[in-house]
Amino acid sequence: MNLRPTALRGVLLATAALSLATAAFAQTPPLPMHGPSPNERAIPAAQDVAYPGGTIRLDVNATDLDRHIFRIKETIPVSGSGPMTLLFPQWVPGGHGPRNSLDQMAGLIITADGKRVEWVRDPTNVFAFHVTVPAGAKALDLEFQHVSPTSTNQGRVTMTPEMLNLQWLAMTFYPAGYYARRISVEPTVTLPEGWKFATALDGAKTSGATTKFAVTPLDILIDSPMYAGINAKRIDLDPGAKVPVFLNVFADKPEQLEAKPEQIEPHRKLVQQAYKVFNAHHYDHYDFLLSLSEKMSGQGLEHHRSSENGVGANYFTEWDKAAADRDLLPHEYTHSWDGKFRRGADLWTPDYSTPMRDSLLWVYEGQTQYWGYILAARAGLWTKQQALDELALTAAQYDARIGREWRGMIDTTNDPIITSRRPIAWRSWQRSEDYYSEGQLIWLEADQMIRAKTGGAKSLDDFASAFFGVYNGSFTEVTYTFEDVVKTLNGVMPYDWAKFLNDRLYGHGPGAPLAWIKAGGYQLVYTDKPSDVQKTAEGVRKSSDFTYSLGLSVAGTGVIGDVLWEGPAFKQSIVAGQTIVAVNGTAYDADGLKKAVTAAKGAGPAVELLIKSGDRYKTVKIDYHGGLRYPHLEALGKTPAGLDALLAPRT
Repeated sequence: MNLRPTALRGVLLATAALSLATAAFAQTPPLPMHGPSPNERAIPAAQDVAYPGGTIRLDVNATDLDRHIFRIKETIPVSGSGPMTLLFPQWVPGGHGPRNSLDQMAGLIITADGKRVEWVRDPTNVFAFHVTVPAGAKALDLEFQHVSPTSTNQGRVTMTPEMLNLQWLAMTFYPAGYYARRISVEPTVTLPEGWKFATALDGAKTSGATTKFAVTPLDILIDSPMYAGINAKRIDLDPGAKVPVFLNVFADKPEQLEAKPEQIEPHRKLVQQAYKVFNAHHYDHYDFLLSLSEKMSGQGLEHHRSSENGVGANYFTEWDKAAADRDLLPHEYTHSWDGKFRRGADLWTPDYSTPMRDSLLWVYEGQTQYWGYILAARAGLWTKQQALDELALTAAQYDARIGREWRGMIDTTNDPIITSRRPIAWRSWQRSEDYYSEGQLIWLEADQMIRAKTGGAKSLDDFASAFFGVYNGSFTEVTYTFEDVVKTLNGVMPYDWAKFLNDRLYGHGPGAPLAWIKAGGYQLVYTDKPSDVQKTAEGVRKSSDFTYSLGLSVAGTGVIGDVLWEGPAFKQSIVAGQTIVAVNGTAYDADGLKKAVTAAKGAGPAVELLIKSGDRYKTVKIDYHGGLRYPHLEALGKTPAGLDALLAPRT
């Protein structure tokens, strides 16, 4: 390479400068670098030994309704002085992840013999609090508050002027180093005057507004929440039974408690139909806790001897409009068998600090979703047609779940840990906890395959009886593995069940596992009219679903709720959260958009939308001409139809 003299002089000067800088850098002593300090206080792992301090006393005052504050006093006896770690529950049973409301715990002050004991939060596990027990102390006295959200934008509202939902996991510290079942607690609750309560806890003794319960292991306490309220009603769902089952209802207004006999009857049939499926029970009594409220947040959480259920206030008073909520009780009730009694081996943990692993949630939740639908139909909470309509909606939703291309369903079992159910922008692409309903589709296929190959002699009912119906009357957990599931299925009908399951857990489609529809005597079709179930749901939610036409859903105000990845709206850069201001030049309403989609069918004009995004407006044309499309299951005329047999009550 030839260089002019001036250029060569520049290169030499630059080289010299670089050499001087390198030499200076080499002579500079290294800057001090500090990584994270090791924990000074190790958190002891849980051991299967009894807590030596004795019984913890836990007192909850739940009378501050105006401020939504639960005030807690807890006395933790100790067996000696020195370092001790107290844990606040983190990994929530039924939540499948680290979801407890530590941020709503406030005002923690610890004393011993009236003198303050300082606590230090662990910098790695922020649910752990280190203390030093003073010499001679017999107990640590804790005072703190659980500050329930005062509006839904802060979280789930658990206290209103009419009712409350007391979850012990948000009210309790416990000593580290012991299995939860080896720690005993004596709980006491003070409620507003005149309020009634329901809980699976035993040994209630009430004096005035205060109720003390029998000493109970911590794991049973955490698994036995309380509903309480001024408007309450208790309904016996299995009159005369040695093992009672009650529906405990709490409402915003007393008239919302009025249930007609024909509404109570399917709830009673639910119990009997469940017994016919599972052929056993795993509780000494069971309490449905049901809130009917527009003020307290909804809920659906399973427990071994009870369940927390929260629906709209019109559950009984507008029965025909509440069909979408009527699989909630069957779902949570099924969990007494599937999830609480039989539990995935990698999900079971000895305390609430040990991380859970969720790989078998497609059984825990997927098969429970399956039985929730089937029991709702068999008990009469849904009509057969309503059940078919709900199944059609699920089938269509997952057949259009394009995220299956990159993410197998099995990976969604990690979602409770990854997202904690935060809203996401692209549900059809990102996927979110699809082990529920896509898991349900797998079990529907398994049922129809068993029915077809055995000439209707066997079904998934036989699996449920063999898998969940063991040790009648016991409510000690029995864990299982993938191999246990396969073995039980093979006991019902020999087949390569491991391959069947793995293909569907790890597969990528295209489309969802829908072989059960044709095998069951039906086909998935789309028409320009929604089913009655979908129409009612849209009316209650004040929304309109254009998923299978324009590729979006819209709230009554025009706010876009969800957009189908790679759908027509997606291709025009429409996203969730934007607002449709106008359709073809006219102010938005749902009927107007439906008419525009219908007019565009075939060779009609493209649908033109005026979209508001923040402070910007844009006009887009969606070049879609397929008309309105809503999913239905249509009978093929096959007799006998497997789906009909599946949905029919057991006799």
